[in-house]
Amino acid sequence: MRRLLRRQRATEAEMAGEVAAAAAVATLPADPDLQAAAFFDVDNTMMRGASIYHFARGLATRGMFTSSDLMKFAVGQAVFRLRGNENPEHIAVARETALAFVAGSKVEDVVRLGEEIYDEEMSDRIWSGTRALAQSHLDAGQRVWLVTATPVELARVIAQRLGLTGALGTVAESRDGVYTGSLVGDLLHGPAKAEAVRALARREGLDLTRCTAYSDSANDLPMLSLVGHAVAINPDSELREHAKKHGWPIRDYRTGRKATLTALPIAAGLGAVAGGIAAGIALRRHYRST
Repeated sequence: MRRLLRRQRATEAEMAGEVAAAAAVATLPADPDLQAAAFFDVDNTMMRGASIYHFARGLATRGMFTSSDLMKFAVGQAVFRLRGNENPEHIAVARETALAFVAGSKVEDVVRLGEEIYDEEMSDRIWSGTRALAQSHLDAGQRVWLVTATPVELARVIAQRLGLTGALGTVAESRDGVYTGSLVGDLLHGPAKAEAVRALARREGLDLTRCTAYSDSANDLPMLSLVGHAVAINPDSELREHAKKHGWPIRDYRTGRKATLTALPIAAGLGAVAGGIAAGIALRRHYRST
């Protein structure tokens, strides 16, 4: 049974990766290095905290749901983080709830809100050190991709605002510009991120031994181990130990109180995606009232 479950999860991860890669749209540097690229996780790697949480906060400031809803959202993330991100039952719950919250919403409305909320809630949360690393790859003519479990529309907004190549994210099904409430594939999390990078490398002709990946979480070890150069950014304890053991560079941009805050469960991991249902509650309430 366990072997069957592992095989099923591997298949789902591969499907999620293929879907994410197929949905990716790239822009090339002026003088491109066509065989090398860099892949950055978003939450706590490129940005302090969880992007979907900041999105929910932006919805709250618009009166689209209450502070109580936001608190439930935060607590939901904490529960997922503390119980273990790789628990199959929790992953199953996340798969069923993540992005279902936008059912019936227009894609263009979610993108517009993402752009507004990035400027208001997220732009000043970008780690300058990580942003500089991304720019160094761009300056070298390499493409730079965000790879995240965050919905791809929001991930693309972040990538565009930062001047990056593009984003690989969780893909929600839409028909005629309206979300159906189903996922295409699965959450882009853990092994699925590695599958997405592998699929993108095939499509773009990348040499993975020349590529670099950055993350804060041991959940991303499959992606980090796939490339020739792995870097731990603001790492959790498991990733820090793994990086030390394998001689990977470690960059920690957290200091004092920031390090404590960004380690809180409400700002990390799969829980951020699963908890995104709170944002959907807000969107549903808003669109039903208009």
